[in-house]
Amino acid sequence: MYRFLLTPRWFGINVFVLLAIPFCVFMGSWQLSRFEDRMAESRDAKQSVVTDEREAARPLAELLPVDKATSGKQVTATGRYDKQLLVPDRQLDDRDGYYVLALLRTDGGKALPVVRGWLPGTPDPAKVPAAPKGEVTVTGALQASETPGDNGVSTRGGLPAGQTAAISAASLINIVPYDVYDAWVTLNTGDAGMKAVPATAPADSGLDLKAFQNLGYTGEWFVFAGFVVFMWFRLVRREVEFIRDAELGILPDPDDEQQERDRQPQEQATA
Repeated sequence: MYRFLLTPRWFGINVFVLLAIPFCVFMGSWQLSRFEDRMAESRDAKQSVVTDEREAARPLAELLPVDKATSGKQVTATGRYDKQLLVPDRQLDDRDGYYVLALLRTDGGKALPVVRGWLPGTPDPAKVPAAPKGEVTVTGALQASETPGDNGVSTRGGLPAGQTAAISAASLINIVPYDVYDAWVTLNTGDAGMKAVPATAPADSGLDLKAFQNLGYTGEWFVFAGFVVFMWFRLVRREVEFIRDAELGILPDPDDEQQERDRQPQEQATA
């Protein structure tokens, strides 16, 4: 009954099934491992933020450029505060408010953006404490430049003078006439009574959309593997039914049909 599985046509189908199933399982397992890696990376990143606070601060030059390994590390820098800006639409403890951002001019001439703290409400320069005068040394968590549209960073344009939507060198270079470090620092202790802004985990280290895409792809690949098995059994079952029907005379034997088609041209030629 199942000798048809050894025919050339079915040999090709069987080979395809035997290759497709382990391939789908492998791809599903790989996508699942990527999801698990992202989960582990997210846990490590959150733990790193807490651990980094206990480490000794290091000079800024030793931690640049900012990457996943240096983001959140304690850094120290010395300079003089220059221009101060407000960063609207920032939440802290589920309250709306804004960051107070000051540019620290270092000895090299470049400016380091420093978030002195957070204040509730709408940005109001009159309520913002002035930055300290003279040379200061700041200590805080190093952060990578923000990208508008990522991690809740506003993409608003046309802000009033003295405000910026994102803390990034690309945004600040259009506001001040000097170079700006492609990084920023949030102080461990809020300056002048402001609330300190906690450091965040590095970008692409949390359970973002990409992580859940990996989980979705995992399910898809295992569904594909099940579909291949289902279709193989369905084709086998249909083939067996055709053979049984042919044996019972319910359907014409495929071999007889082929012989009949071969005979017809010969009869027409004889006629």
